[in-house]
Amino acid sequence: MNAHPAKVGAPAPDFELQDQHGTPVRLSELRGRKVVLVFYPLAFSGICHAELSALRDFTFPEGVRVLTVSVDSIYSLRAWADREGYAFSLLSDFWPHGQVAQAYGVFDEVKGLALRGTFIIDGEGVIRWSVVNPTSSARDVADYVKALADIS
Repeated sequence: MNAHPAKVGAPAPDFELQDQHGTPVRLSELRGRKVVLVFYPLAFSGICHAELSALRDFTFPEGVRVLTVSVDSIYSLRAWADREGYAFSLLSDFWPHGQVAQAYGVFDEVKGLALRGTFIIDGEGVIRWSVVNPTSSARDVADYVKALADIS
């Protein structure tokens, strides 16, 4: 496991990953918008289901883009998104395996999956807030809301 998550105040590492529809999503193309970047271990797992369902059911402020990232294939992510009604982007960090999670310092190299890391990135591409939890510990969407409100 990388013990050094990306730091608040630092530029967010840029990346391009495919979403559940195979559409490329590049972080740097979202400049001007706040981004809630949510890493999670695996699709179809219990805690991940609860967390992503909370994201689905919450109305984020206008101009905020939610991106979720796991090491699952785009095919798994599409099946999961279709089943659960997830309309936000589920990005596949499948290959090179966990490369984006590694760039953000939230890749567990022993288990081969991402920790529960969330990074809020401002419109200039700077990390303004983050939290990293172990795979067994869920995050609370209310924390994201408070952090978003604190970012001008």
